[in-house]
Amino acid sequence: MWIAERVGKRDRPESSLNLKDAVIIGLVQCVALIPGVSRSGATISAGMLRDLDRVAATRLAFFLAIPALVAAGAYEAIKEASVISTGVGCLPTVLATGVSFVVGYASIAWLLRFVAKHSITVFIWYRVALAAVIAVLLGTGDAEPDVDTIEHSANASPCRLSAAKADGES
Repeated sequence: MWIAERVGKRDRPESSLNLKDAVIIGLVQCVALIPGVSRSGATISAGMLRDLDRVAATRLAFFLAIPALVAAGAYEAIKEASVISTGVGCLPTVLATGVSFVVGYASIAWLLRFVAKHSITVFIWYRVALAAVIAVLLGTGDAEPDVDTIEHSANASPCRLSAAKADGES
């Protein structure tokens, strides 16, 4: 992200996008398969390295996410349909999905306004700070790898708060 801010010219608007840009930036999404790599950060950086302005690169990063997110959501909904219907229920799930869409849309709208006037390097510091917090939590035992979940589900969160800390025990 830092290199993209420093090296990219950021002088191309969204209307200048071509197939070569889309393919290169789309392929960069694969880097996000590496744990800890931000898909949106990688694609925004790739767009800026292709000289797109920040807003165009950010919009493209989120447009590229739509097919994957819709497919993943549909897959999970189909796979977990019986659990949803007997557990939480269909109406709360649909309502939660709708709320998530609205919040996500508002967040992206805010981000587009932010990147129009500010550097994306602030997100580097956010990610470094978050990594430091996670490292401290793992190092102190306040969080631990969730080995059972990692072994049984590729979609699960890799960490959980330890039961003793979550219950308020020392």
